[in-house]
Amino acid sequence: MTVSMLQQIKGRLVVSCQALEGEPLHSDYIMARMAVAAEVGGAAGIRANSAEDVKAIMRAVTLPVIGIIKRDYADSAVYITPTLAEVDELMSVGPQMIALDATAYSRPGGVALAELVATIRAKYPQLLLMADIATLAEAISADELGFDCIGTTLHGYTAETRGQTLAQEDFRFLRQVLAAVKRPVIAEGNVATPDMAARCLTLGAHAVVVGGAITRPQQITRRFVQAIGEAAG
Repeated sequence: MTVSMLQQIKGRLVVSCQALEGEPLHSDYIMARMAVAAEVGGAAGIRANSAEDVKAIMRAVTLPVIGIIKRDYADSAVYITPTLAEVDELMSVGPQMIALDATAYSRPGGVALAELVATIRAKYPQLLLMADIATLAEAISADELGFDCIGTTLHGYTAETRGQTLAQEDFRFLRQVLAAVKRPVIAEGNVATPDMAARCLTLGAHAVVVGGAITRPQQITRRFVQAIGEAAG
């Protein structure tokens, strides 16, 4: 029997290998090599942005991939896999899972999230869907809509949650989501250290996604520089 992606990543680390246009490591080749390094290091899965990167990564590693496309639309604040068009692009290379913004914000063209999910389910019945949420109400809504898993990805990145972090009050938000939904919960968003990742799993997260702390050297360097500057007074 085929083991599902959710089974493969249970209790383990997923590494987000992303570099946006304009960033130093923006390249499908470089992201594929990042994914190889993550696989060698013991990661159980990869999260990646763009069909090009997903394709290159799937050729380079044996790990399952969560695909997204970040794209801005003039009529919406939603930017992670906002429409069916992005899902279709990703499905041209066939990741096992696609994540999409499941916040309460209005979507491009006024398409309701429930409508988009229903359309995706009908068109790609084998595809796993991950809900990227920012609030407890959005997590509950995603659970009711039947997403396969729910990620805390956008907590701290929306107007309602700006300034908040996943680790605050011993991961209070993560614990609230875990208590409120039935679907597997993926801890994601500013998980900056191995201890934080382990704590997420101890609390009951199905898996944990770590990105910038592993795959964005400009951010890692900035933290070191800031700490050194503060120490120097």
